Amino acid sequence: MNSDTLPVGTHIGRTALQVSDLDELAGFYRDVVGLSVQRRSNATVVLGAGEKPLLVLEQNEDSVARDQSEAGLYHNAFRVPSRAAFGDALGRIRDHWRLSGASNHGVSEALYLTDPVGNGIEIYCDFPREEWPRTDDGGIEMGTTRLDLGSVEAAAGGEPGVPPETDVGHVHLEVTSLEAFRDFYVDVLGFETQVTEPDALFVSAGGYHHHIGANVWHDRTSPSDGSGLAWFEIVLPEIQALEAIRDRVADSQFSVTETNGDVSVVGADGIEIRFTGES
Repeated sequence: MNSDTLPVGTHIGRTALQVSDLDELAGFYRDVVGLSVQRRSNATVVLGAGEKPLLVLEQNEDSVARDQSEAGLYHNAFRVPSRAAFGDALGRIRDHWRLSGASNHGVSEALYLTDPVGNGIEIYCDFPREEWPRTDDGGIEMGTTRLDLGSVEAAAGGEPGVPPETDVGHVHLEVTSLEAFRDFYVDVLGFETQVTEPDALFVSAGGYHHHIGANVWHDRTSPSDGSGLAWFEIVLPEIQALEAIRDRVADSQFSVTETNGDVSVVGADGIEIRFTGES
């Protein structure tokens, strides 16, 4: 394994949100996004697809909307495995909520919405990798064009929730500095840059179009305080990759916390990332 970059098979696991009303948010992610409630307690609700946990809601009665100066979540992106499931997602949004945007990005088709407390959500479906547009030097080219919602609606399969293959395809962050984001996620963690724009950067492992996006579109100036996005998880396919992450972070300005073999680090902009091995 190349210890300087993350291996093929690295992917996003769970994401966690701090919320003041567990019942309201759990109901939203069940009815609108289509996740199933897997476990709940007085302090947390875990939702997912099939047996796979994807979203953790953490009770915090003092939770408030993120200050507009703070870095944090732009959106959690739930990836569905088929256009039929994508069409079903559009139907749920129209029946139970409201759509805030829809785009064809060349590599994927995407629907956008915002949860009741302001957390951004993307629900998307990838095109086959061999169809992704490429730049002259072989890099990935992502764009934004109008999505034909009529064809999406026509593809719906009529299922009430997301298929078990659904996952968190990527997490998109609002950051204070793209340079600081690149220094941490690329130089320290080992993600590879896929798409660079004047005000946004997209990085991934294994040649995916992006596992993590970052933008400075809204001029965030201060680190996250944990409002909204509490943490997100990166799953590594090899124990050696987890060890390499631990060693690289230990040699950086960031501190490492280890719990039962997993690694946690508060990285650029105060955003917590948890690393675990494939179970």
